[in-house]
Amino acid sequence: MRIRAALLEEFGAPLQVQELDLAEPQAGEVLVRLAACGVCHTDLYTASGADPSGYAPTVLGHEGAGVVERVGEGVRDVTPGDHVVTLFSPQCRECIHCRDHRTNLCLAIREQQNQGHLPDGTTRLSREGEPIRHFMGTSTFAEYTVMPEIALAKIDPEAPLDRACLFACGLSTGLGAAINTAKVAPGSTCVVFGAGMVGLGAVAGCRLEGADRIVCVDLSDERLELARGQGATHTIKGGADAVQEILDLTDGFGADYTFEATGNVQVMRQAVEAARMGWGLATVCGVAGKGETLDVVPRLLITGRRVAGSSFGGVKGRDQVPEFVDRYLAGEIDVDAFVSHKLVLDDVNRGFELMEAQDGIRSVIDFA
Repeated sequence: MRIRAALLEEFGAPLQVQELDLAEPQAGEVLVRLAACGVCHTDLYTASGADPSGYAPTVLGHEGAGVVERVGEGVRDVTPGDHVVTLFSPQCRECIHCRDHRTNLCLAIREQQNQGHLPDGTTRLSREGEPIRHFMGTSTFAEYTVMPEIALAKIDPEAPLDRACLFACGLSTGLGAAINTAKVAPGSTCVVFGAGMVGLGAVAGCRLEGADRIVCVDLSDERLELARGQGATHTIKGGADAVQEILDLTDGFGADYTFEATGNVQVMRQAVEAARMGWGLATVCGVAGKGETLDVVPRLLITGRRVAGSSFGGVKGRDQVPEFVDRYLAGEIDVDAFVSHKLVLDDVNRGFELMEAQDGIRSVIDFA
């Protein structure tokens, strides 16, 4: 079938919306009609050329939600008409990682996905016979996409898809960092560096876990106000003095849990420095640029602080994303506040511009 999609032809250049060919789903695959897709920082990160694992040409987009149109042979868990959220982090439920509670990094299709291929080593996207690689196994800047069944989370059809799509990446990453990776304890003190989509999700996750004090640090007063709406009890303007202000708030000890959601290695260091001596845990969610390293004073670790990384918030997507969506429908998570701009596919580059200008939290492409 012919579809319209936003293609990354070369790094650093605007995406080009054009017609491509999309082949039918093969065994274990699903054709999804996209209804909505968030414009995430990871898409911009790859488009800019900063991602060391990036490739082009490819159709970007990974924060999608839509409706199943057709299924390939052997697909068991979704049927035409089901509402689904796309998962760049699949869950086969069978590999050694999926069967272990300590990680969500499924191994089933990881090698092929990293190369821009579907599980059989080929692509369903093409242009005049030339294969076009899939991005993060999803390629949701498109009217339709073909994906593996194990990379789709079936959700309650009552959930608006222009809200549900945010659970495909940013929101679940933040929620999961607090709930799964850090396992925030009730009554604890938490600090979240960064009030973008991931950081605000982490604030909400700390609230849901019963944290007593939740401090959010950001450069934007507007975003700090949004953080209060998600449960932050204190806000601090970002900068060189942020760590000292956190120490002053915590009687000089630091926070039980800190979260970094900026991708800035200097802020990552602040997250470690603001963690409590003895047991403080700093969780790094942001993705740093190519070649960047994190500089940490070893004594901070020797005196009991720990550092953890969190990919997609440790979320096992097929199981936990539907649970998050249900909590949204129950009123426990305010998703509406995150949708700042509604765009059409032809305006996808405008979504990047808004992101770079820090105008709002999330632009959502509406395919309706």
